Amino acid sequence: MKVKTKTRKSAAKRFKVTKNGKVMHRSQNLRHLRTVKGKRNQRRLKLMKELGGKFASKVKKMMGLK
Repeated sequence: MKVKTKTRKSAAKRFKVTKNGKVMHRSQNLRHLRTVKGKRNQRRLKLMKELGGKFASKVKKMMGLK
């Protein structure tokens, strides 16, 4: 009998996997000291970024995919 793989909850909270299999993450530098940063930059940082390379495949494995 095969053992079920558990998802790592820490990875599940930080990353989202899209329907096409892209791994998305939130941007850094948006927690505090926001008055120093420009409005355009803050809007850009609100968008989720794509995670690529070897780390994306590791995150998918942590999420129980692949």
